[in-house]
Amino acid sequence: MSVTRIGLQIPSFNFHGVEDRDRFEKVAEIAGVAERSGFDSLWVMDHFYQIPIVAKESDPMFEAYTLLGAIAARTEKISLGTLVTGVTYRNPALLAKQVTTLDLVSRGRAILGIGAAWHDTEHLGYGFSFPGVKERMDRLEEAVQICKMMFTEDRPSFTGNYYSIDQARNVPRPLRASGIPILIGGSGERRSLALVARYADACNLFGNRETIRHKIEVLEQHCDAIGRDPGTITKSRLGAIVIADTNAAAEQKARELATARNMDETRLRDYAVIGDPDAVAQQVQGYLDAGLDAMIFNMPDADDPGIVALAGETLGRLFA
Repeated sequence: MSVTRIGLQIPSFNFHGVEDRDRFEKVAEIAGVAERSGFDSLWVMDHFYQIPIVAKESDPMFEAYTLLGAIAARTEKISLGTLVTGVTYRNPALLAKQVTTLDLVSRGRAILGIGAAWHDTEHLGYGFSFPGVKERMDRLEEAVQICKMMFTEDRPSFTGNYYSIDQARNVPRPLRASGIPILIGGSGERRSLALVARYADACNLFGNRETIRHKIEVLEQHCDAIGRDPGTITKSRLGAIVIADTNAAAEQKARELATARNMDETRLRDYAVIGDPDAVAQQVQGYLDAGLDAMIFNMPDADDPGIVALAGETLGRLFA
């Protein structure tokens, strides 16, 4: 069973004309429209500063797990997760407790998205240690093991080079006996995809169709090496969706997105699907044909309920 098929990511909370006191209400509105129109998962970033590829560092940013808990109380069926939690930001046992609480608040809708973290600026600003890539990947492997144990075992213990637990209690436990699904973000071929093969229920990739096809082949090789069926891993891709009633209107919005995010034409086309509903469906089908099980999208105009609904309905028909 797929962890998700159609996801909506909300990476920006800088909604036009919305004051801070009303900012969460806008997020809740987007989540509700997404749920009703066909999206089956909703994702937020685990960042404390806005990241440069999205907008200005000074733009508003919510803390991820507080936000997801609030969204859980306003929705009924959409799955909720971070894309993705930075392993350096939280002790993994505390993270397991937070995600378990989200699972219970949402009645079984939590997903643990986790990765090795990368945004050095916010590490410096908040006083978090930012070790080298190898150590962050080692920490990620230990953290995933601890979270899996705390999701499924009564009194687990673990001793690693960086983290340990000693008969840790996690009561109440997640609602699913198999534990909360874990999505590992990152597509490094030597380490990240090997961790996905060994530990994850899902992965998230970036890139155009050719890149996606190659990364999935590498993941399959890692699965073969340990005797795992790669079909048990949900393979998703994060990108943007720029949709409108006409191709011309979508192309205009795409040009605005490229300017806002400083993208050239090639990078824009590799990142976004662009067009009217038929054109979007055709492009998404190309990614599914490359081997993906799921697509997760952000939208430059997610504060427009009508556009969110159009995207959800278009994608819902494709995945029906």
